[in-house]
Amino acid sequence: MTPNLVAGLEPPYYTAVFTSVRPDAAELEGYAETSDRMQEIVAGLPGFLGYESARTPGGIGITVAYFRDLPSLDAWRDNAEHLAAKRRGREQWYESYSVHIGKVERSYGFAR
Repeated sequence: MTPNLVAGLEPPYYTAVFTSVRPDAAELEGYAETSDRMQEIVAGLPGFLGYESARTPGGIGITVAYFRDLPSLDAWRDNAEHLAAKRRGREQWYESYSVHIGKVERSYGFAR
């Protein structure tokens, strides 16, 4: 989980919302290492702005990744290691997932 929110982004920008359901931890061999590697790769892509992630004790997870533009998001989608991780996720780690791509036209927040 990410403890800090992504804030201060000037719209427009794009989001990729990845919502997933994972089974028990016993079936997650290699997941943590792959997740760390995906974070490393996406952080190095031009146009990547950050991400937020949370998971419930019941296995539902939501990750929102922020990108400056669609070509940046497409570079992430088409990355060879990311494609291999998605295949492994469907075969081994996820019971189900959904991806939603959106354009953010307004953004605001609050911090104490």
